Amino acid sequence: MSTSTLPAALTGEYTLDTTHSRIGFVARHAMVTKVRGSFNEFAGTVHLDADNPAASHAELTIEVASIDTRNEQRDGHLRTNDFFDAPAFPQITFASTATELVDGDTFRVTGDLTIKGTTKSVVIDFEFAGLATDPYGLVRAGFEGSTTINRTDFGVTWNAALETGGVLVSEKITLEIEVSAVKTPAAA
Repeated sequence: MSTSTLPAALTGEYTLDTTHSRIGFVARHAMVTKVRGSFNEFAGTVHLDADNPAASHAELTIEVASIDTRNEQRDGHLRTNDFFDAPAFPQITFASTATELVDGDTFRVTGDLTIKGTTKSVVIDFEFAGLATDPYGLVRAGFEGSTTINRTDFGVTWNAALETGGVLVSEKITLEIEVSAVKTPAAA
């Protein structure tokens, strides 16, 4: 575990600013290109402790129906049981189970990711991008992180074989998280 070099002002309760955050993913398509997408509706909270990073924790809820790959036909298919089955499993959730500061500005967050009713432990390294007070007097903390998961581990198994070999959609999916979190003001 690394010694904390985080600003003391970082400690507190935060809510994700969904208009300035992105929860995205990257999948390989037809073995030759990457398709990027994101979820447009999500909510999350974070407790940060600069003095004791292990006491930090986060929760995130993503609305599956808000998936957006800039192609409505593909988005519609992703909402079906072939992929996420949004009617039966309307949300993807993440709840941290451990947090560690691995260097001066990187948090290693372990947590339970639930997709399509299946929960698996995942590890995401988040780089602390900074702390600032915006023009409205709100304190914001920024974080960027990513991890790779195997979608079949979560029951997302649909695929199609290609005539040239390989499959239409990669099993490995990179999750990309860019967060602007707004600190809850201290009670007066």
